[in-house]
Amino acid sequence: MPWWIWIIAGVVLLSAELLAIEAQFYLVLLGVAALLTGIGVAVSLPGQPVAEWVLFGVLAVVLMFGVRRQLYGRLVGSPPPMYEVVVGEVATVSETIEPGARGRAQLRGAEWTARNVGRTALAEGQRARIERVENLVVDLKAEEE
Repeated sequence: MPWWIWIIAGVVLLSAELLAIEAQFYLVLLGVAALLTGIGVAVSLPGQPVAEWVLFGVLAVVLMFGVRRQLYGRLVGSPPPMYEVVVGEVATVSETIEPGARGRAQLRGAEWTARNVGRTALAEGQRARIERVENLVVDLKAEEE
């Protein structure tokens, strides 16, 4: 394939992602791989179509798995987990939870796995403050602690 077709394909892929489609940076990286392949074909790569496609495939895979997550995370940022907004709220204990043990607690009408990080046992029906959330487990302490 002529080098200029690779360049046009790269520009089209870059433009599609940047101007029209939100594909989480996949089209950008495919476009970069196509541009690099076009440059390689223009400079020195033999005109074997198989070699061009292999180069494009290798570049695309390397960019997707080696660069995409870090680059996309830096440019777009990752939103904070939505469950962290419950820190500081008060939950109702659904079953007795000894210090350091796990149990269940009600919060906003949903049942959560809870861990008692306080020094006293939490009784069923007791109100407890959420100290932190880790892997969808809420750490609770009695309100009076």
